[in-house]
Amino acid sequence: MALPNATMGDDLPSLLLLPPPPHPATRLALNAAYEPPLKAAISKLKNEKSGKDGAVLIAALVSPVLTGTSVRQKSLSWPNTQSILADLYSIISVICAQLSVPTDIHAGPGSVDVRIVLVDHDLSKPVVTDSKPAIEPNNTVIVDLTTFASAYHPWKYILHPNNEPGYQLLSAYLKLFEGIQTLKQTQLIVVDGGLSVSVGPSAPLQSSPQTRPHSIVCLGGTFDHLHPGHKLLLTAAVLLLKVPEKDSSQPCQFVIGITGDELLKRKKYAELVQPWDERATNTLEFLATILELSRDGWKKRRVPHVTKDNGEYVSLFRDGTIKVRCVVIQDAYGPTITTENMDALVVSGETRSGGHAVNERRKQLGWHPLETFEVDVLDTDGIVHKSADTREFATKISSTAIRKQKAESRT
Repeated sequence: MALPNATMGDDLPSLLLLPPPPHPATRLALNAAYEPPLKAAISKLKNEKSGKDGAVLIAALVSPVLTGTSVRQKSLSWPNTQSILADLYSIISVICAQLSVPTDIHAGPGSVDVRIVLVDHDLSKPVVTDSKPAIEPNNTVIVDLTTFASAYHPWKYILHPNNEPGYQLLSAYLKLFEGIQTLKQTQLIVVDGGLSVSVGPSAPLQSSPQTRPHSIVCLGGTFDHLHPGHKLLLTAAVLLLKVPEKDSSQPCQFVIGITGDELLKRKKYAELVQPWDERATNTLEFLATILELSRDGWKKRRVPHVTKDNGEYVSLFRDGTIKVRCVVIQDAYGPTITTENMDALVVSGETRSGGHAVNERRKQLGWHPLETFEVDVLDTDGIVHKSADTREFATKISSTAIRKQKAESRT
């Protein structure tokens, strides 16, 4: 598990346990349920002593996300899942703007790098505890609560909402976490609980159309000063991966086209654009939070192992079953028109036209089109532009705005 400077004490990440979302999961309901605990957690970490890179907060959303009785036949509704992720990252962005807290990776003292991890668990079912921790991945990147407890540790603080679902979740988690880390009472923090109101019985997950997973998923971007919009895009994309079994001959692949330095020289505040290798490393580090599983947690590992191959940065996760490739792109197409064997392309409302252009070019080459998945766009005003939205994105959360803020802070 890769986290910045995660060695001991002040540099350890903290955990915020978030109970299942209300239903229906409207933005108003999600705000009521999650804004108070997130704001309390971010406020606490902002004011805490932290390392030179700031604090890291893992917000674990624990909910029965997956369907399927067999561990190798799990599935999820991608549109519903990415929509909730988008709303949560939007809430986080608004809170951080209100508190003047930078939330991009390695933003320095006073920053809080919030990363959402989805955990599949039904709180209505009893927790089964074995004599020792167990890591049992499935065919998706989402883990169950037992695997999460076994692979994500140690923590600086464990925070939970002050309400019945919050205490219920804490109890289930601590049963599974027993023996993994000795916690002091001061490390268990109760935060504002928020209001969770559900109207009518919860619809069964099987009623939502399940999304077919893919062996090779790709996307592109600058990934400069990795911010909540990037975190949403990367998380939503890896949810599409079909993860093979440990002894499989071929891993699934996540191909990330990262804009080359040459193409960014005319960007606003170009002098503050991070070099390609730093952007690629930060991207892999963030992904390791979701993809890496180890009983050692992150106490012995700061960054994922990276192999440099023909200008690419490559990392393997989960015993080699997931391969992530960071590729330099110098045009609008990147590897999508140089590599035929790809399955899915992830875009946003802002880059929708680029996805159409990619498939037109592949058609000209006589290749199959990529199935396109569209992620919501986060707005600086707290508005989430859903995939059907066709408006301009002038106020979206952007790396340019972060560079501008950094430039102004220097003067």
